[in-house]
Amino acid sequence: MRWEDALVIDAPPETVWALTADVEQWPATTPTMTSVVRLDEGPLRVGSQARIKQPGQGEAVWTVTALDEGRGFTWESTRMGLTVIGSHLLEPVGAGCRNTLGIELRGRGAGLFWALLGPLLRRAVRTENRGFRDTAQGQHATS
Repeated sequence: MRWEDALVIDAPPETVWALTADVEQWPATTPTMTSVVRLDEGPLRVGSQARIKQPGQGEAVWTVTALDEGRGFTWESTRMGLTVIGSHLLEPVGAGCRNTLGIELRGRGAGLFWALLGPLLRRAVRTENRGFRDTAQGQHATS
């Protein structure tokens, strides 16, 4: 089960990437994150981990599994026997960029979990993407 939300952001890809890669600042960008704490230091890279707390959920550790510097990354977390995969992809579009956020569930019970919580997950991903858009466009307008 996979779902994506894509929108064009009127800010340079570098601005959006800076927001995307600075995961500890996400709670200031979106109400879907209560706290994000990196469990390692340095730039985001394959193997980097963060402990994330989201409203109404327990903490979860997310591990970066793929990264294309300046373009996107994928990370995953395992909960209740399910693997949850989040993806972030930036593509230049004119003077701005297309930001595509994805959520995927794998494992036993993924279909049932998606049937029950799919609308909530889709709403959260849409909210996150709009938070990135609003923050990036606000930063770009003041620079």
